[in-house]
Amino acid sequence: NLTRDFPKCNVQSLKMDVTSHSSIENVYHILQKGNISIDVLVNNAAVNPVESELNLDFRFEKFNNKSFQREFEVGLLGSVLCCKIFGSHMANNKKGSIINIASDLSVISPNQTLYAKDGLPRNLQQVKPISYSIIKTGLIGMTKYLATYWASDNVRVNAISPGGVFDNQNLDFIEKISSLIPMGRMCRKEELAGAVQFLASNASSYVTGQNLIIDGGRSVW
Repeated sequence: NLTRDFPKCNVQSLKMDVTSHSSIENVYHILQKGNISIDVLVNNAAVNPVESELNLDFRFEKFNNKSFQREFEVGLLGSVLCCKIFGSHMANNKKGSIINIASDLSVISPNQTLYAKDGLPRNLQQVKPISYSIIKTGLIGMTKYLATYWASDNVRVNAISPGGVFDNQNLDFIEKISSLIPMGRMCRKEELAGAVQFLASNASSYVTGQNLIIDGGRSVW
């Protein structure tokens, strides 16, 4: 709870549907009426099935349009709409920082052996869905596009691509993925905060259009 953790700060919480243009606009107008300056936008909404939620419907041969469309609307279209509304505000004010939360799967392919179960034939193995890779790679393309589109308006647009983040996954998965990482462990949630703070602040005033990969070295091994 931000109000509890930062009692001296004026914290306002609003709810919106990132897939709805009108819902985002409504939040924007509330902020405008409150004379709240929008200086930083972090696009973090996503449908990301973790290893315990994977099922055979995610296999490429079975993947359906409805699932893909929902994931696309939340993970990519939602970010586009938020950039359109809040980023345009920043451009008009000639300042701002947009941070898109991508994934190490924006630069590498999923290692499907991480999700494999012993004794099952290939066609019955669970996999990370193709939609996740497409969406996260798309966020990097959007990042580069908007970084140049708004460069003259002093709006910086960057992305962060975390590797696997520890969240009490099963031990077998943790051991498998850690063996693929030079640092030998998964990312801790708090280790992403510094990167967001860097890109949101003037410490990164000459950084735009970049994808900051935070993966313990996995993508370079």
